[in-house]
Amino acid sequence: MANILVVDDEMGIRELLSEILGDEGHVVTAAENAQQAREFRQGGVPDLVLLDIWMPDTDGVTLLKEWQRDGLLTMPVIMMSGHATIDTAVEATRIGALNFLEKPIALQKLLKAVQQGLSQGPKTARAPTLYPQPVAATNELGDVVAAAGAFNNPIASDSGHAAAMPSVAAASESLFSTSFGLPLREARDAFERAYFEYHLIRESGSMTRVAEKTGLERTHLYRKLKQLGVDPGKLSKKGG
Repeated sequence: MANILVVDDEMGIRELLSEILGDEGHVVTAAENAQQAREFRQGGVPDLVLLDIWMPDTDGVTLLKEWQRDGLLTMPVIMMSGHATIDTAVEATRIGALNFLEKPIALQKLLKAVQQGLSQGPKTARAPTLYPQPVAATNELGDVVAAAGAFNNPIASDSGHAAAMPSVAAASESLFSTSFGLPLREARDAFERAYFEYHLIRESGSMTRVAEKTGLERTHLYRKLKQLGVDPGKLSKKGG
């Protein structure tokens, strides 16, 4: 899991990239202009930045120059544009950009560029992995199945919580017997929904503790729960 900053003034592009990269297990922060990107960079170092060139306030190349000038270009940056010239792409690369993606961005090119960027980036602190991994998995769906043990093996000393969530434990047994017939994204959503419901009940609805347990920032956690249709308020009553 990596922390990725997406900077683009088009909401559709931000949402699309956030969904794709989120599905790949990354934590994505979106900025709609250069000023928001500056503020985020001042607060921490992302593992990777996807930076649009043409933006209304400050263009991406100018922002790239600022980061280089101020010693803040310590992370891989991939430039994006649907109208940039070859000269612009060359300039961005000369300044320090790792790669350039032309819009509309093909999915495989995006994932390949992100993988290359993360592999070449500096060794910085990474976000905790989202899923427990008791055994090695050979593919993405295998990771989901390997994590199933988290549902069927509650901590023995935590009997109060274990007794409070029989419905989640029972649901997990049928979840993995039926999810293999679903498309990958639907199977993943089913697992994530059960995963977050488990932790919400276990932590009595405390979003702070759930965020710590799952390794997500609170804002990303709220967004994820809304996307999955999970109601923390209803689940907290079961845990109480």
